[in-house]
Amino acid sequence: MCMLCDDEKAYQAYMNYLDKMERQGKAADPNVAVNAVLDEIEAAAKAAAKKDAPANDKTLSPFFCSPINK
Repeated sequence: MCMLCDDEKAYQAYMNYLDKMERQGKAADPNVAVNAVLDEIEAAAKAAAKKDAPANDKTLSPFFCSPINK
């Protein structure tokens, strides 16, 4: 749990996961919960990186010299 306490988003995701499991009436295994939260955070980071990739930027003008090949 210590690695999650340092990261506000990770801690919030962990608490949300525990709440979701409690609402389903299941007992949450801490090891499974941590792995699920870390997988969720990693997937969100990959999605954000893909969205923010310069090749996906549709605001660049074709008339502007850009070092990025689209």
